[in-house]
Amino acid sequence: MPHINEKYDFVISVFIVHDNKVLLVNHPRYNKWIPMGGHIELDEDPDEALFREIEEETGLDVEILSPRLSMQEVGVKFCYTPMHLEVHEANATHKHIALIYYGKSKTDKYVLSDEHTGIGWVDLEELESPKYNLSESDKFYCREAIKESNLYIS
Repeated sequence: MPHINEKYDFVISVFIVHDNKVLLVNHPRYNKWIPMGGHIELDEDPDEALFREIEEETGLDVEILSPRLSMQEVGVKFCYTPMHLEVHEANATHKHIALIYYGKSKTDKYVLSDEHTGIGWVDLEELESPKYNLSESDKFYCREAIKESNLYIS
């Protein structure tokens, strides 16, 4: 989806873990590996964007590890709480406000979307590989997502 606003857009990113590995995609525009994610469209809330992007980019059934209130209230939808919130450059004149989530997949069987040139499970040792060209923040999020997935009991 193209940018909605001139200076900032809201996006979601999700670090999906299976068997102590994080699923990353090779993004052709950035020429590096990043987590799944994308823009929160004008007609959706963050949870809807989160599950739409997971389905479009991986085809996986993912449990979100972030907390969400379980109470019920008429007219109120309680969404998953992002694990982190950051602002990063999308290009020289535009930034993304990213809601960052962790998820856990029950299977390692993903699909490659036509948005990316590669997809794969990356373990802790591979995070430093120049092949992936990961930012320091993405390496941090990968490590934290793996830690959280090991603490999480479904």
